[in-house]
Amino acid sequence: MERQFYAHSLEGEPEEQWQPLDVHLLNVAQMARRFGKLFSAGRWAYLAGLWHDLGKYGLSFQRRIGVELDPDANIETRSGRPDHSTAGAQHAVKELKDPGKLLAYAIAGHHAGLPDGSSTENSCLSRRLKKNVEDISGVSFPKSDLKLTAKDLPFTPDQKRAGFQLSFFVRMLYSCLVDADFLDTEAFMNPEKPAWRKGYPELSTLHAKLSDHLEILKEKATDTPINRQRDEILQQCLDAASLRQGLFSLTVPTGGGKTLSSLAFALKHALAHGLERIIYVIPYTSIIEQNAAVFREVLGEEAVLEHHSNFDATEEREDRRSRMAAENWDAPLVVTTNVQFFESLFHNRSSKCRKLHNIARSVVILDEAQMLPAPLLLPCIEALREISSIYGTSLVLCTATQPAIAKTPLFQWGLDDVHEIVSDPQQLYTAFKRVETVWLGELSDDRIAEELGRHEQVLCVVNTRKHARILYEKMAEEEGRYHLSGLMCPAHRTERFKKIRQMLEDGLPCRLISTQLIEAGVDIDFPAVFRSAAGIDSIAQAAGRCNREGKMAQPGRVHVFMPEDGLPPGDFRQHAQTAAAIMRHHADMLSLPAIRAYFEALYWQKGSEGLDRERILELLQEDLRKGNFPFREIAERFRLIHSPMQPLIIPWDQLAEGLVQQLRYVEHPGPLIRKLQRYTIQIPPPVLTSLVAAGSVERTDQQGQFPVLINMDLYREDLGLCPEDPTFHAVQSLIL
Repeated sequence: MERQFYAHSLEGEPEEQWQPLDVHLLNVAQMARRFGKLFSAGRWAYLAGLWHDLGKYGLSFQRRIGVELDPDANIETRSGRPDHSTAGAQHAVKELKDPGKLLAYAIAGHHAGLPDGSSTENSCLSRRLKKNVEDISGVSFPKSDLKLTAKDLPFTPDQKRAGFQLSFFVRMLYSCLVDADFLDTEAFMNPEKPAWRKGYPELSTLHAKLSDHLEILKEKATDTPINRQRDEILQQCLDAASLRQGLFSLTVPTGGGKTLSSLAFALKHALAHGLERIIYVIPYTSIIEQNAAVFREVLGEEAVLEHHSNFDATEEREDRRSRMAAENWDAPLVVTTNVQFFESLFHNRSSKCRKLHNIARSVVILDEAQMLPAPLLLPCIEALREISSIYGTSLVLCTATQPAIAKTPLFQWGLDDVHEIVSDPQQLYTAFKRVETVWLGELSDDRIAEELGRHEQVLCVVNTRKHARILYEKMAEEEGRYHLSGLMCPAHRTERFKKIRQMLEDGLPCRLISTQLIEAGVDIDFPAVFRSAAGIDSIAQAAGRCNREGKMAQPGRVHVFMPEDGLPPGDFRQHAQTAAAIMRHHADMLSLPAIRAYFEALYWQKGSEGLDRERILELLQEDLRKGNFPFREIAERFRLIHSPMQPLIIPWDQLAEGLVQQLRYVEHPGPLIRKLQRYTIQIPPPVLTSLVAAGSVERTDQQGQFPVLINMDLYREDLGLCPEDPTFHAVQSLIL
């Protein structure tokens, strides 16, 4: 009688109720094929699924999961867990030669992550393909007559970028495999869970709801020139939705209604081409929360999957279905961040890559597309090019300021064939123009404070926390002064924003000094703005907080100045100097020609080395001939946010205090830490070290991972954390 092999056991249950290994392999293969068909790679994904767990036929694995074996069975004894993924990788190469190596990456990494092709580590694919694994040659496992060659790839590799194309294809296959593996394992181990994943509305339902909402807005709107412009923008988006799939740009000024107009385009375009979902990608969590709230109001609470670091996974509106959908983006409308989207495209871990196959055959909207980081711009562009040209994804570069990532004589690496949705962006810029910019030259801090004091309501945006505090303290005698910086926890900043908005609405004095964090899509409206010298894109963001609602009879004023202490070094200084050069040739520094010239000049100065600072594209091409791709290394290098900062939890209110108390005793702190993100700031490591040494910070959880501020005298209501003297205590707190 032939031995039965198992993929998964159930504790306390007889073997008859365990999952047979051949059943698991066939289930995963068939599901992976369904995912891979979205980008014409169904056969590739099928074989990856069929072979991924061949190592589980080894008796050492069977013994580990509890199978009762003959005491005389010859079982190899090795330290650690049995390696059940290498056997399938070796089988793929043996059966298919070079094409099999593409599958081998996915199979070998389906638990530990995609390995480097060749390195000094034993975990690299080259060494694993030579590894001595348990012999399963006498085992009868599911077979396939499928044979794959390079001609069966869903694209013809371009020799200049073949390394990127083939490695990207491996990641997509990997995504199909690991998602199918997770889903089948989940269905066996927790049979009730698959039903939890269902219940999202169809795209057609969302389209109908949005259409009804837009019709109501149109009926209620007064007949003004601005509202007529908004109607025209929406109509052009709807008209363009029937165009063939590809790359689109939507250049619409602030106030033009681009959020709902871009969504209207995406929904109609998806239905016209049979696409699977809409993925709305946003640079900042502050914008994401605003847009997701708008989408929920229009489409319903159940329609939106919000996936980003600040989203509270235990909020009442967030149920187990959406928590599970965040694992693989199996939802019709996903709202996420640049960090989540792009870092997943370059990652090697299953938790990050599992969602990738669901980007295929979708509409991706990149809101504020000009915020793509320059040091990683070329890899980002290559990823956008790839998902558009090979994986059936339509892309919308949605922005108030053209980001100049289309191909030009000065920017040869840009995207080709980008179709602008609106017919006349320049006319829209003129129609929606609400501010004038003024260059003030170099100003001392005393002079800046004096200028700000002349305005009843004014916003000043500076480049550093230090400068923000200096100016705030110089205005000590001014009524209605406020300060905002990253040294205030997000929950504190949210309350401060509410107060400031109310002051502005009531016409009361309000003089706000802030770092750049206020430029991150914050919906706030000042009649006058001062901005320390920066890149034109940053100045444009600050200008978006001036006369935002267009209620002033005259344009708002944005005053740009050079601080007396100069500018921070590095990229920031280069961007500001490039902006200053452009200003000399353009009277309106925020005009579309000025912004286009700024980006072209900036990218030309940086060149390919500056636009791919981590050498991502070079590394992928380096050992192409041998098919060696450094997946682990690239995952470590590709970081949109390189921060040497350390987190510090601030128990700012009673809710935070209660969460910190729970943190002291809980064994699994993950859910609490997600809630505490609203109370967490980032500080330099030396500052954290000094606070710990002074006894002002302690690590309260059982593992000692999460530092909490316990000396709240160091946290001021107006400034946030003031760590200059880590031993400081207010007099009142010293009285027993």
